[in-house]
Amino acid sequence: MGQNLTQKILTSHLVSGDLKKGNEIALKIDQTLTQDATGTMAYLQFEAMNLSRVRTECSVSYIDHNTLQTGFENADDHAFLQSAAARFGAYFSRPGNGICHQVHLERFAKPGKTLLGSDSHTPTAGGMGMLAMGAGGLDVAVAMGGGAFYLPSPKVLRVWLTGQLSDWVSAKDIILEILRVLSVKGGVGKIIEYAGPGVETLTVPQRATITNMGAELGASSSVFPSDEQTLLFLKAQGRAEDFVSLSADEDASYDETINLDLSLLVPLVAQPHSPDKVVPVTDLATLAVQQVAIGSCTNSSYQDLMSVRQILKGKHVHPNVSLVISPGSRQVLSMLASNGALTDLLDSGARLLESSCGPCIGMGQSPVSKGVSVRTFNRNFEGRSGTQDASIYLAGPEIAAACALTGYLTDPRTLGIPPVVDFPDLFRIDDSMILPPGDPDTPIRRGPNIQPLPLAPALDNTLSLPIILKLGDNVTTDDIMPAGSKILPLRSNIPAISEYVFNKVDAQFASKAKVLKQSIIVAGHNYGQGSSREHAALAPMYLGLRVVLAQSFARIHRANLINFGILPLTFVNEEDLTRMQPGDILHLLDMHQAVHSPAPFAITLNDSSDPVWVKHGLTERQAKILLAGGLLNATKASI
Repeated sequence: MGQNLTQKILTSHLVSGDLKKGNEIALKIDQTLTQDATGTMAYLQFEAMNLSRVRTECSVSYIDHNTLQTGFENADDHAFLQSAAARFGAYFSRPGNGICHQVHLERFAKPGKTLLGSDSHTPTAGGMGMLAMGAGGLDVAVAMGGGAFYLPSPKVLRVWLTGQLSDWVSAKDIILEILRVLSVKGGVGKIIEYAGPGVETLTVPQRATITNMGAELGASSSVFPSDEQTLLFLKAQGRAEDFVSLSADEDASYDETINLDLSLLVPLVAQPHSPDKVVPVTDLATLAVQQVAIGSCTNSSYQDLMSVRQILKGKHVHPNVSLVISPGSRQVLSMLASNGALTDLLDSGARLLESSCGPCIGMGQSPVSKGVSVRTFNRNFEGRSGTQDASIYLAGPEIAAACALTGYLTDPRTLGIPPVVDFPDLFRIDDSMILPPGDPDTPIRRGPNIQPLPLAPALDNTLSLPIILKLGDNVTTDDIMPAGSKILPLRSNIPAISEYVFNKVDAQFASKAKVLKQSIIVAGHNYGQGSSREHAALAPMYLGLRVVLAQSFARIHRANLINFGILPLTFVNEEDLTRMQPGDILHLLDMHQAVHSPAPFAITLNDSSDPVWVKHGLTERQAKILLAGGLLNATKASI
């Protein structure tokens, strides 16, 4: 029996474990990336390990999230990251050079390699044939130090593509259709592998759009073969020497397969407030739109923005619509400027934003109150835009441009002749804003907002914890630790940012947690979906959260909880959640023994004689991490 593509890359990087489903495996990591919203903490953690230089083939520190400088905090973080990258041997992508995933695809991604990033959309590089995964910053710091990355051996779900996209249908519609079929929980514990004759019709930027939004499926990663399209892209980036041909064996097996005929797809839209609430755009015709935002790590490539240019050229944005455009990288922006496309976009009435994440993380361009915003982004969680009562619709660039012209949700097929964009023979290559690794004696700059790392306490053997919150399904990391221009600058100051934990759910959460000193949260399915931000574990830990008891967890967040000494438990009987209310006390006994045993164990609700049975699913390695008070303590002890 042959191997699928995922198995080939996993096997070639396997440090320990075997690929039996559910077993914990350890992987060698070739490359890492961080961004400034998570990078400061990751480099503080790397520094705490007392290592002099990174031990990967390539590590890159990007500035792309916190570029709105309304105070000293973001600028100080950028100075810290630049000096830390120089000292520890990482590349540094300066502010304005572009979004980490777009730039990494252009300049660093290599087929067959592994990439670990402190951003949940790191799987974007799977469009290049990499096995790229998102993780918490502490996991990335360990990988920078040469440590392995641990995860459960994944199932592999094959998406078999046939046919070819019709006019006005884009790569965004492919991933939206897969989200419609599988839901935001459909990829949990899986790697999505694309195959079939339809693959060869998709360029690397199109593939990257698909792998980028694979994160919304809950998948560990998504990966395409490395083929002629990959070589074409690498040649155009002046990196043909990085090409390796990679594909699944003909007799490879998969855990699941879904079939998708590209020729049958129509323009699609994800409705508020979840990326899997997908319908044809025709179902929403005539819905008035007040804002259109084109960009993000999902749809800000040269191809995407040239399509938008062709749609808008010689026309003008509807007077009731604000159109903002964020090129994904300086490379894209400079090419649009040199070929006249930028002028055409500006003449249409578009507003140009910096090559950064911007509105995607609520960093500027919040919609009007109760407004409708159509965005080419990857997430539309409630309040993420910065306007709590706004309605965010996700769509491809063609739909977004059509909406900008008409002022309502529009099927782009009504516009007539579709845009045709020729793939460039050579991209404009200028790496002057990527600084190479510097002097190991570089002094590290620390602003006053950069505070020492708080460490988790060791797991107590006996815990009596009040329930501070009871939550439902699909609690996001945005719910736990909101983004936005007010809060993101505090990422390197845990005492300050902790004041905003669950702020949108319960404005008094932080003050209640301080009074209780220790607490537990109970929740439904898919707790912690969304961003990889480890602050959603680190800040609650600082406030005394010791246990989260949920019906199920999102992969990255569960790992982050363990890394910061918070015990993730799941119900044996999911109906037991209905028995619990805020203020109830859960008693957990003999925890040191319980975490070392795979067997379910009983906890007591208040003084009830009817126990609540729970399980943890911890490996022996994870049990030791919790007992040590988190991954940082455990790693330092092992070096």
